[in-house]
Amino acid sequence: MKIFLKRLNDAYHFETKNERGDVVHLDNKSEENPQGGSPMDLILRGIAGCSSIDVVMILKKQKIELEDLQVEVEGFREDGAIPNVFKKIHLNFMLKGDVTPQKALRAVELSMDKYCSVAKMLEKAAEISYEVNVNGEKVES
Repeated sequence: MKIFLKRLNDAYHFETKNERGDVVHLDNKSEENPQGGSPMDLILRGIAGCSSIDVVMILKKQKIELEDLQVEVEGFREDGAIPNVFKKIHLNFMLKGDVTPQKALRAVELSMDKYCSVAKMLEKAAEISYEVNVNGEKVES
């Protein structure tokens, strides 16, 4: 896996590109008009994407097709700390479709506890928690 970064202006706007040519823009969130996500923003996007791929894959293997899957991720950092890393990350999985609450919960558990490489890497530095909602109802474990 390889990423290439190129500076695009005289400030903090960068273009990153992977080996396939997929482009993601980065910028400093404190800029007046940022032209991309911050690096820490991309970490939260990464855990959301990684775990969502797992959840969809697990449910597809069970012949369950979702109508919708959304994940809200919130990262909590220690104010004033340098470096200012995430200390806690919370994910809220919102699934919609013909899926039982227990199967949805199990798919998320498998992702977060076993399969999601991003979560497994981040759990070494941050406390990671999650909740699961199916068709608007919170799933209790």
